[in-house]
Amino acid sequence: MRRQRSKTHAAAGQPREGARNDADPYAARRKLADPSACTECRAIYRAGRWSWGAPPADAARVVCPACRRIADDYPAGVVTLRGDYAAAHRVELEQLVRHVEERERAEHPLKRIAAIREADGALEITTTDAKLARGIGTALRRAHDGVLHAPPTSREQLVRVSWER
Repeated sequence: MRRQRSKTHAAAGQPREGARNDADPYAARRKLADPSACTECRAIYRAGRWSWGAPPADAARVVCPACRRIADDYPAGVVTLRGDYAAAHRVELEQLVRHVEERERAEHPLKRIAAIREADGALEITTTDAKLARGIGTALRRAHDGVLHAPPTSREQLVRVSWER
């Protein structure tokens, strides 16, 4: 149960610090029409939540935040895989990354991989969600050991995670 602020407290009428991330250009500024359907990926916004399913005929047409991030090439997370091991096992590591994304995306349509690129001898994976980037890094460390550098997810614009072995 969430703790409620006292009605007589001096800050009772003030918004909580960090309640919304005004710096994120993809954060919702207002509620969308209910129901809404993404024209790109066909995700559905219903009752304040994005999910998968068949869009109703009367659904408003919008572009979801994940599709907008991908189109704008503006990731929320970047995972970098470095080292000789990563180069030698690229296919296997990429399959693990895709598996983590599929598992997350099944429940949360806005958690997706935007791109997988080769950059300066490393594999760079961009994601539409910061927590997905951290989850990919954690899965890599659990499955293949190595060294993971992953800051705690925060309200920052971009989370950088690196894994090396």
